[in-house]
Amino acid sequence: MFKERNKIASLQYVTVLICFLMNMCDGMDVMVISYTSNAIGKEWSIGAGDFGIVFSMGLFGMALGAMLLASRADVFGRKPMIILCAFLMGTGVFLTAFAQSLPQLILLRLFSGIGIGSMLACTSTITAEYAPEKTKNFWVSFVMAGYPVGAVLSGLVATKLIAANGWQAMYYFAGAATLLTIPIIIFFLKESLEFLLKAQPKNALQKANKILAAMKLELLKELPAKEIKKTKNTVVILFDGSTKNSTILLWAAFLFCFAALYFLTSWIPKLASNAGLSPSLSIYAGIFFNLGAFIGIITQGYLSAKFGLRKVICFFLIGTALLMILFGFFTGPIMTLILFCLIGFGIQGGFIGLYAVAARIYPTEIRSTGIGWAIGFGRLGAILGPFVGGLLISSGASLQFNFISFAIPVALAGIITLFIKSPDVS
Repeated sequence: MFKERNKIASLQYVTVLICFLMNMCDGMDVMVISYTSNAIGKEWSIGAGDFGIVFSMGLFGMALGAMLLASRADVFGRKPMIILCAFLMGTGVFLTAFAQSLPQLILLRLFSGIGIGSMLACTSTITAEYAPEKTKNFWVSFVMAGYPVGAVLSGLVATKLIAANGWQAMYYFAGAATLLTIPIIIFFLKESLEFLLKAQPKNALQKANKILAAMKLELLKELPAKEIKKTKNTVVILFDGSTKNSTILLWAAFLFCFAALYFLTSWIPKLASNAGLSPSLSIYAGIFFNLGAFIGIITQGYLSAKFGLRKVICFFLIGTALLMILFGFFTGPIMTLILFCLIGFGIQGGFIGLYAVAARIYPTEIRSTGIGWAIGFGRLGAILGPFVGGLLISSGASLQFNFISFAIPVALAGIITLFIKSPDVS
């Protein structure tokens, strides 16, 4: 089968690029609230504590999407769910431009978050199912690297667009850009071949043969025998048999990583401002963070293939914890930006490696369910992280105290990852 081939077919590249594009939109749609928070807060006279609720409700929506919507990809297919996610993301973000009060902003972030949360699970799943076995870690990490790329590009746009046209223009731009990807998904993204062969939905043989023909592989005369077992695609099945311990540890690692990561991504402009950076440089802090993240994710994917996934993830996360502890000891705009870049490199590189771990732990029949629930449970940390961060910032806690507080869960996530045992995870 194609997964054992070293040469990658053009259809596989197209799949990877589309998933990369969708994660770019995901990163843009997540970070848009962070980039516009200062402008909205000033216009509406909203403090950090109130915005902590906005961030957390958006992340609650992402948790719902990851747990409840992503699992439907194991029933209806990966492609239909990616289309639905793009529609929810784009529509929710675009309508946010019309928000005129805090409750409206909260509801629209919740709505947008449902699509955002499910997208990452669906794109990592279909990528894992199209990637060659030997380089799966790299390709899953590469696709996930679309997230910080989207965050960087939207940050660059935000620095110009918000100043010239107001914060609403940023939501028009991000929402429209996401909605415009839907025709690309419909016409160019193929359903997962593994899903077609194992789930065997209607017209599965015809669809599978079209994919095989595009990849210049031998066509099937009939579908393989379908395993006769009832897979309910509920969270309970993740705790059956050999996946039980791995699921518990994976969820814990995601929880701790999400708490620290979303504390940083939600509050980077404010933290940078507290560190003495100007308003324009505060936005650039987010850009540097995500630029470092992109490099870190690609580097982690490459190193994982050589030295083992779990060891590399642990190294990245422990290193990040040390950088966060040292953050308060450095001053000056240049050093602050460099540290944000290095922290982004480490935390995103290690965190994204967990997606590759999840993709390897679970079989095709429950892969989206497994990844989705791991992300969804992890986002409980993402909800608490920005909220606790908002309280700490509002209370006047020092910058150093903030970073040390969130360095602890990063270090714990790295240690936990070493104990995830699976024959498919190096």
